Amino acid sequence: MPDGYLTTHVLDTALGAPARAMDVTLYRLDGDLRIKLAGMQTNADGRTDTPILPSNGFAPGIYELVFAAGAYLDRIGTPPESPRFLDDIPIRFGISDPTAHYHVPLLLSPFGYSTYRGS
Repeated sequence: MPDGYLTTHVLDTALGAPARAMDVTLYRLDGDLRIKLAGMQTNADGRTDTPILPSNGFAPGIYELVFAAGAYLDRIGTPPESPRFLDDIPIRFGISDPTAHYHVPLLLSPFGYSTYRGS
């Protein structure tokens, strides 16, 4: 049984604060299939309350986290654009070690974002 798990964290770098109440969806990719595994919302610290992929469902493979950045930016009052420069942000990544903790954070501003494999 794998001991690994997946977490995420969203920081709004324009505000210098966690991005609270952002919807995050996790998919597993299998060939042409995109299988939804989880949907959560970030808490006041910009994290999900539990791992978005706990150890009981953790397995090597290709995954995609989709962050609902446009809806978040609308909700916090970022001046709107039509269309908004950033809307849903997909981050596709691979999990190779079933025993590791994978942490995929998002650093967000209205006109840019970055990510990395955290700890």
